[in-house]
Amino acid sequence: MRRRLRQVFIIGLTLSLLGIGVPAWSEDDDRSCNDLMAADTPAYVVCTWMATPEEALDIANFWLSDDGQNLKDAGPMDPITIDCDEPGTVCPTDSEGDGEMHDVGDPDVPGAEDGGTPECQNGEQCYTDPNAITEAEKAAAMETPTGKAAQAGVQTTMRVWIETELADDYKAGKLDEAAKKIAALAVAQPGVVGVRFTSQLGYNDTFATAEELDKFVTETSAALRKLLPGKKLSAHTVVPVLGCGANDSCKTEITKKYPLLDPDRVGAWLSQGYIDQLSLDNGNLGTEYATWKIDAAEAQRNQWIQVRARAWDAYAQIAAEDASFTGTAQLTDEQATKAITERIAAPLQDDAAETVTLWSRWQNDQGQVNRVYGEKWAASATWEQLKKLGSVRARLATIYDPANPEVDVATDLKNLSEVFGQVYLHAA
Repeated sequence: MRRRLRQVFIIGLTLSLLGIGVPAWSEDDDRSCNDLMAADTPAYVVCTWMATPEEALDIANFWLSDDGQNLKDAGPMDPITIDCDEPGTVCPTDSEGDGEMHDVGDPDVPGAEDGGTPECQNGEQCYTDPNAITEAEKAAAMETPTGKAAQAGVQTTMRVWIETELADDYKAGKLDEAAKKIAALAVAQPGVVGVRFTSQLGYNDTFATAEELDKFVTETSAALRKLLPGKKLSAHTVVPVLGCGANDSCKTEITKKYPLLDPDRVGAWLSQGYIDQLSLDNGNLGTEYATWKIDAAEAQRNQWIQVRARAWDAYAQIAAEDASFTGTAQLTDEQATKAITERIAAPLQDDAAETVTLWSRWQNDQGQVNRVYGEKWAASATWEQLKKLGSVRARLATIYDPANPEVDVATDLKNLSEVFGQVYLHAA
């Protein structure tokens, strides 16, 4: 038996290109099985025996000796039984069924033995699921820009999500209507992974109190769970206090500034199953902590240490999100490599974020467009460097607005699939 230590996910650029160090694992370790791996195995992939071949033989001999007597002795324990006739024992009497034994094939509906037909087996519709999405609603969803993009997206190598904002609908008392509309997009197209239902949760001024915030998360999650059984739910936010690390002064002031973004509250959303994926934004790391002389790299490191310590990844997938890559189309090769190292490699290496979501294109209210790539998909140093990250493509995601394409939806999604393994399709 042997196991691999969890692979440190390094970007598909060469290590020398990114300048990322690799720990020096000792070849003298008597539990190392690195000698069994191919000579071209990357240095960051290591092999360690859970039990050496000698130990494995001893284990096998223990269980198999004496005609397997130890294995027989380790059989299942006697089942726990309850005697309902024993004085003082109370057994439930409100279970389904009539409490009587019946032979296989006996009728389960009164009158069926006389040729009657059980209720609801004559072809009539006995029950209508109020949460079901109708075929008409699905058809209407597929005619929207997002629906058409979903059809094109699943034809690429990318996993497809639907992305929207339900907080405003919730505040307006229209959650059920909005949730059903967005759910139709997710169920109409086979292959859609799930729905990201909010962004900047608790960071913007949509909700004034923690109680309002919690109520939105719980009620929206419940509504979508009913409509989307088996689909994933995602949310985006930022938890600024995590960047403070052990600096108590920083933690005190940041908590006052962002009172709704309590890590324990966010952790509860995960542990209670309201959210399957949490995206943590890196946008404030460069400026928020200057008062305490905490730079962006240290703040990012602090954040992911805190996430690991809280074991959030035991409850949900954790993603790092970075919108600052838009506007990098004019970077040089060296600058692009540095940005990739700091904003993509570092979160993955810190072993807390499992994916990184990059905004690849963003358009402001004045119509100004910022891109990672060049206009109309012209070449750029940043985009060419990102295309080299093939080994971690599945861990890279982006957000795409089909209502504002760069060229057209098919062309855009094809180009995005050369870098990203997942795409969030925006639905207004």
